[in-house]
Amino acid sequence: MDVEHKGCVDSNFLTGIVITKNEEQNIRNCLDSLKWVDEIIIVDSESTDSTVEKAQEFTERIFIEPWKGFGPQKNFAIQRARGNWIFIVDADERVTDSLRDEIQGLKKNGQEPHIVGYRVARRNFFYGQWMKHGGMFPDLQVRLFRKDMGRYDDTLLHENLELKGDIGDLRGLLDHHSVPTITHHVRKMMQYTSLAAREKLKTLREVTFMNLFGHHIWIIIKTLILRQGWKDGLPGLIAAMFAGFHTFGKYAKAYEIKETAPPEANRRHVANRG
Repeated sequence: MDVEHKGCVDSNFLTGIVITKNEEQNIRNCLDSLKWVDEIIIVDSESTDSTVEKAQEFTERIFIEPWKGFGPQKNFAIQRARGNWIFIVDADERVTDSLRDEIQGLKKNGQEPHIVGYRVARRNFFYGQWMKHGGMFPDLQVRLFRKDMGRYDDTLLHENLELKGDIGDLRGLLDHHSVPTITHHVRKMMQYTSLAAREKLKTLREVTFMNLFGHHIWIIIKTLILRQGWKDGLPGLIAAMFAGFHTFGKYAKAYEIKETAPPEANRRHVANRG
């Protein structure tokens, strides 16, 4: 039953949360690295593959919830957690042994009272290679936090966790197998640029020549040269180019949305900004 567990919170109980949508290629490896937590909650957005069947090998706490956004899906799961501590893991991530041992140590020995969350460093793997440069490491993410102190906002892409209190740092790493192949990277970029365009239009009055021409070139230079992405070899070059294409695609799609929107929609957008 989809109810919020308000009366059964255990301060020494850790809930792992994964949101899914057609993740049959990832979910088993992800949950195998997470099976040491006290409970696993899956919020699945109506997958049409075998994601749910594979997840059932690890947990019975699976909720089917129509997609409402990254933040709302995670908040839906947080509300149903039995523990007072939440550990968020994406389906394409793997918890390393060192991170597991460190978190289990915190559970055993307790946390400092003023700490309400912990940052974790991610190792991003592109095309099978750990990307050590280009601004992709350590890629700090707050993933472990007290249930009563954190909720996600409704940003369409790269949702933010809003925490009330101090944040600590963990030494263990989280492995992120974000884009295993070039084809996968193209598909992911097409999806994410659509979300990014809609998010950008919440604050962007108009799409300019500089938005379309300059921003993506700057991203490539920053990723490849200033952040030394070239040190990762050809994968680093490819990743930098994709980063630029992402920025270009975001503004190009934003331009298309504005050009095809009814005139009254654009007037409302300007009025809301004012």
